[in-house]
Amino acid sequence: MEKEIAVLLSRLLGAGSGRRPLDLEASEMAIRDSMHQMGAVLLEKVIAADGKGYQGQETGCEPGHSASFVDYRWKGVLTVLGPVQVQRGYYHCSRCGGGVIPKDRKLDIVGTSFSPGIRRMMGRVGSQEPFAAGGQDLEELAGVQVTAKQVERVAEAIGVEVEAMRVEERKTVPPAAGKVVPLKVVETLYIAYDGTGVPMVPRETEGRPGKEGKAKTREAKLGCVFTQTRVNEKGQPVRDEDSTSYVGAIETVEQFGPRIYAEAVRRGLNQAKRVVVLGDGSPWIWGIADEHFPGAIQIVDLYHAREHLANLSKIVYGPTHSEGKQWLAAGYQELDSGKVEDLIGDLRGLKSRDDSVQKEIEKQIHYFQTNAERMRYAEFRRQGLFVGSGVIEAGCKTIVGLRLKQSGMKWTVRGANAIIALRCLALSGRWEQFWENRAVGQ
Repeated sequence: MEKEIAVLLSRLLGAGSGRRPLDLEASEMAIRDSMHQMGAVLLEKVIAADGKGYQGQETGCEPGHSASFVDYRWKGVLTVLGPVQVQRGYYHCSRCGGGVIPKDRKLDIVGTSFSPGIRRMMGRVGSQEPFAAGGQDLEELAGVQVTAKQVERVAEAIGVEVEAMRVEERKTVPPAAGKVVPLKVVETLYIAYDGTGVPMVPRETEGRPGKEGKAKTREAKLGCVFTQTRVNEKGQPVRDEDSTSYVGAIETVEQFGPRIYAEAVRRGLNQAKRVVVLGDGSPWIWGIADEHFPGAIQIVDLYHAREHLANLSKIVYGPTHSEGKQWLAAGYQELDSGKVEDLIGDLRGLKSRDDSVQKEIEKQIHYFQTNAERMRYAEFRRQGLFVGSGVIEAGCKTIVGLRLKQSGMKWTVRGANAIIALRCLALSGRWEQFWENRAVGQ
C-alpha cells in the first residue's frame, strides 16, 4: 500500500512541478480513486479477520435442521469503497437441500452482491430521482458504478423492508379503547390525508374503469401527522417545526385506515389534548375519521369548499359574468364566517332550466349540507386551528408527484409502493433510525 501511495504522490507532484500545469480536478479524482482502492484492500482484511465465518463442522439451518460444512467459497461484493472479495464458509443442509452461509448473514449480504452501505446509497438516490439518473450520480459523486436496473431493484427491495417495518409497528399499536397514560402531552395533533393518481403499467389497471375508458392510474393514499403548540401574534396557528411525518401506499380505504391510525398513535394520538382531522369533502376521508379518530374535530379544507362555490358559479353564471362574481364574493364571505345555513339558502335560490345545471346545484347543496359542521371556519379560527389542508397537498406533490409522475413513467403497484415508502421514511426524518435498527437486527 505504501508503494502505491508513493507512486501516486510522485505523479501528482510531477504534475505541479512546472513541467505541466496542475489539474486540480483531475488530481482530486485520482486521489479519491486511489484512496478507494486502498480502502477496499483494507476492508477485505477487516472482513477476513474473523476466520472466514467458520462455525465448526455443523451449524444451524431451519429450526430442527443442521447444515454440514462443505468448503470455503469466494464472493464478489460491491462496497462504498469499490469491489472486494469475501471468502466464506459454506454449509449444506441435507434436509432442506440448500446452502447456509453464516458470514453472509453477519455481513448482511445474503442473496445480494451489494454491501449494506452501497444499498443505502442506492436506496437514497432511487427514492429521489429516476433510476438512471441515480446511477449516474453515484458514479459522479461516489465513484461507484451501478446500472439503472440495479438501482431500481435495490431501491424497491429496501422499500419493501420499510413497509415490513411499518407492518410490524401496526401490530404493536394499542386499540382505541386501550389508551396509555400520557407521557408527553401534545397540545394539538393534526391528521390529514388525501389521494393522488399514479401512472401504472397496463396490467395494473386491467378491468378498472377510468374517466375515458380504461384507467391509466391507481390512487395512492397519502397521510400526514403534525403538531401545533402555539399561535403567532395575529392568533394564527403555527405548525411545530419538523413535526410532520408521512405514510402512504396504493391500497384500499380499509387498508389505509389502520396505517394512518398507527402513525397517529406513534406521534402521540393518545396524549393529545386536541385531535383535528383535515381533508376535502370525500366520504372516505370522513369514514376513516369516524372509525379511527372518534371525537376528533373534523374540518373540511376551506380552499376545497371555496373551489366548489367557484366551479358552481362558472356553471350557473358563466366564467366572466359580473353577477356571478358578486354571488361568489357573498358566498365566500358566508363560508369564511361559518354561516353554512345561509349559504345553503343562497344555493337553494339558484334555479336553472338546464337539467344538468340544476342537477349540479342540487349536488352542491348536498355537499354543503353534509359537511356543514366541518365548515365552521370562524369558530375554528377562534380556537387557533388550521382550516386548510395545504400540508398534505404539498406532501402529495413532493412525495408522489415529483418522483412518480415524471414524463413517461409507468409503475407497478409494488414498485410505486416501495418508492412511496422510502420517500415517506426520509421526509418523516426516520431514514437514519431505519438503518440503525436494521444494523442492530442483523
